[in-house]
Amino acid sequence: MEKPAESLRSDRVDLRRWRMSDLDALERAIRESLDHLVPWMPWAADPGRQQTAEFLARCHEKWETGEDFSYAITSDAEVIGSCSLMRRIAAGGLEIGYWIHPARTGRGLVTMAVAGLVGAGFRLDGVDHIEIHHDAANHASGAVARRSGFTEIERLPAPEGPLTSGESGIDVIWRMTADEWRARTAGADTVRCAS
Repeated sequence: MEKPAESLRSDRVDLRRWRMSDLDALERAIRESLDHLVPWMPWAADPGRQQTAEFLARCHEKWETGEDFSYAITSDAEVIGSCSLMRRIAAGGLEIGYWIHPARTGRGLVTMAVAGLVGAGFRLDGVDHIEIHHDAANHASGAVARRSGFTEIERLPAPEGPLTSGESGIDVIWRMTADEWRARTAGADTVRCAS
């Protein structure tokens, strides 16, 4: 199965495939971000070292099977967050997920990471759309989707209802098609792939 590049670079943020050796850096970034993550990420309620190690092992396994492609978001070689391309929506589609250390918000870094993921995703055979899903109360995630050129296509009740203290229980779905991406990026290549 075709896979994206293991490293994606832009002006101020680099994405690289997660490694087991990232355990300490990821654990620190999660610990320092808990107040920021707990309202939106169910796993953040009990992050522990074992759960973080299991996450990294799953990242490796899912990359190899082509199910998910998870990256460390880094800046100046420091792990500052995580993002993924996931094959968990309809055929031809990928979903993007992301979080970043609260000390790094408001600088456009997640938007740069999303641009890298979108470019990598649309370079894979058979991908014709990419989506971002988030709870309606998570306005920061919606702002990233909007700034990244996605179009809101739907709001619907979350099947399992709210799972965290910050969630409203309404899922917002944003989409970008391959044609929209090509039109936006004609003549511009801001994210580079490195093997």
